[in-house]
Amino acid sequence: MTRTRPELVLEGSDDGVHWKEYEFSYKPVSTKKMPPIVAPHQPRLDWQMWFAALENFYENLWLQNLMTRIFQESQDVLSLFAKDPFQGKAPQFLRIQLYTYQFSSFKEWRETGAWWSRELKGPYSPVFEKESEEEPAEKSGPS
Repeated sequence: MTRTRPELVLEGSDDGVHWKEYEFSYKPVSTKKMPPIVAPHQPRLDWQMWFAALENFYENLWLQNLMTRIFQESQDVLSLFAKDPFQGKAPQFLRIQLYTYQFSSFKEWRETGAWWSRELKGPYSPVFEKESEEEPAEKSGPS
């Protein structure tokens, strides 16, 4: 075990300025969420996100598929999250940020209720934009 841990935070936005976090059921995202005990359950997505944080985005191509499925509004994928900030609809943009998390001190926890403190390290992925869903133009002329 380590005193700090890298964590990936998946975010969506409709305007590219204001970002909302997708919350996982078992990994830390919210600093005020108590670490859960999940044995003998194995939360696969949450666990894979932790491993992905130890490598770079391009070594984890499955993350691109995850983001594609969010853009496609896949209920199977969206059901893996504890909190979908867009309530089943796809945002216009998705990105993943890299943070360093560590446990708060006992004093911080008592004063603020925060189990974790976190520090943004920077972008982990590029910003992806949802593809346009425009209808193909109708053909004109004789048929």
